[in-house]
Amino acid sequence: MEKRWNLISADVNHTRALQDALKIHPILCELLAQRGITDFEAAKKFFRPSLEHLHSPWLMKDMRKAVDRVNEAIQKNQKILVFGDYDVDGTTSVATLYQFLKQLSPNIDYYIPHRYKEGYGVSKIGIDFAKENEFDLIISVDCGIKSTALITYAKELGMDFIICDHHLPDPILPPAIAILNAKQTDCNYPYKELCGCGVVFKLITALAEDHQLPAESYLQYLDLVATAIAADIVPITDENRTLAFFGVQKVNENPSPGLKALMELAKQTGVMRITNLVFAVAPRINAAGRMDDAKKAVQLFIEQDYEKALAFGSILQQDNLDRREADTTITEEALAQIENDPLHSSKKSSVVFQPHWHKGVVGIVASRLIEKYYKPTIVLTQSGEVITGSARSVNGFNLYEALHACREHLLGYGGHFAAAGMTMSVDALDGFKIAFEEAVASRITVDQLTPEIAINAALPLDDIGLQFYNIIAQMEPFGPENMRPIFIAKAVYDKGYTKLVKEQHISFNVTQGKTNVRGIGYNMPEHMKMIKSGKPFDLVFQLQLNEWQGNQSVQMQVIDVKPTS
Repeated sequence: MEKRWNLISADVNHTRALQDALKIHPILCELLAQRGITDFEAAKKFFRPSLEHLHSPWLMKDMRKAVDRVNEAIQKNQKILVFGDYDVDGTTSVATLYQFLKQLSPNIDYYIPHRYKEGYGVSKIGIDFAKENEFDLIISVDCGIKSTALITYAKELGMDFIICDHHLPDPILPPAIAILNAKQTDCNYPYKELCGCGVVFKLITALAEDHQLPAESYLQYLDLVATAIAADIVPITDENRTLAFFGVQKVNENPSPGLKALMELAKQTGVMRITNLVFAVAPRINAAGRMDDAKKAVQLFIEQDYEKALAFGSILQQDNLDRREADTTITEEALAQIENDPLHSSKKSSVVFQPHWHKGVVGIVASRLIEKYYKPTIVLTQSGEVITGSARSVNGFNLYEALHACREHLLGYGGHFAAAGMTMSVDALDGFKIAFEEAVASRITVDQLTPEIAINAALPLDDIGLQFYNIIAQMEPFGPENMRPIFIAKAVYDKGYTKLVKEQHISFNVTQGKTNVRGIGYNMPEHMKMIKSGKPFDLVFQLQLNEWQGNQSVQMQVIDVKPTS
């Protein structure tokens, strides 16, 4: 698939000021300026993360109220229920808060709603469970900010609520005792992009300070916080970057038994990074809720015996294998459906449906289809008497707005710019397909239908070396708004040793001037003829460390190739 290359610029004055202050390569200064780092102090803070950089939890609106209500429950021996979502952020949030509160009171339990029986967020079934079991206080984590009616219902039953959430609040807030959410318009907390587990971390930090507990009482959960940050795709900036930095450090040095078990089952034997958590650990946690019951994930995280944690992890591993099998099968069937549609090449969207598809993986399948056909995509299945499904967007296209335009065909819908879910009656399907295609076609641009590679800087091959790479490595952990830098090398030539490996991957050996650099390009055999033509070509790549027989060298991981224009 042809990709657009977009070379990002940086403020020249900021770049020069950084170069004068830091005395490092100008391209590195350019990378910092692109990340909003414009002076020596900001650069020092960026390259030398410290737990002292974390903001005081007491700056968050309602923190004092939340701590006071938890303390009241502890003093009166009241029962506290920690209520969380079924994804990675939700289950790590529940496990973190549950374990911390267990240090303060024995009267703690947790609840994870069943994805298919109860749906997302606070549920009536969950509130009824709390009432039947005589809970006095419910603390919702990674959910609750949109649950005004249900929290009103809980209040009528005589139960108090504390909300720990990071999703955007509605104008009317639920009647909770305290709402911890930095996105409230009147909350002065300096950082707005915490994930759900990050908000929980602030609550347990405040509780630990109030009870004069040692820092380790809450820092021990940083590995779970980092896992949530990775999986929830929040910006790796400011406080999130600090939490992720020390969380990943804990993952590598002293992970909780549950995470250690998942890493072993995922065969993660090297140094763990955010990407390992995203692609190896998070899918196994999410699989519990997708295929069955996410309570297993919490049981895994709170288990202190490694052998028992391994047993819980093995159950999640099986769920993930089942998820992958369903994912692969449905993706193949969906691709066949698209390819058999004679009008698909002229359409600006993809909508596919089969009544038997597992609804736990339709969102994943939608993402897979976009990798093949870069269009806003909806994958639908049947659930009882209705059709339900998930939608995924392409970069820059407002999916929610397009769905809103089709609302007359839907029973319900929700989501945001990039992803959404919906339900409709069976007889509404054909009309919805037509309406969605019209809504997308009238709004989407040609550029939005072409995947883009954002390139940070042009990097001559003779600047590639260990010293340059080591400073890049200090920019980790990488993630949204602090992505691993992508470079372009222009007018390079095949050195003569470039070859195909396993018929799919290109082992590069290129030259520019007097400098030769090696690299690898995965799944790009179609470029081999152009590379071997003897004509100059441009490479888009990231840098990676190659270690062989005790020697280290820097090589390119090639992302895309085009003839030099």
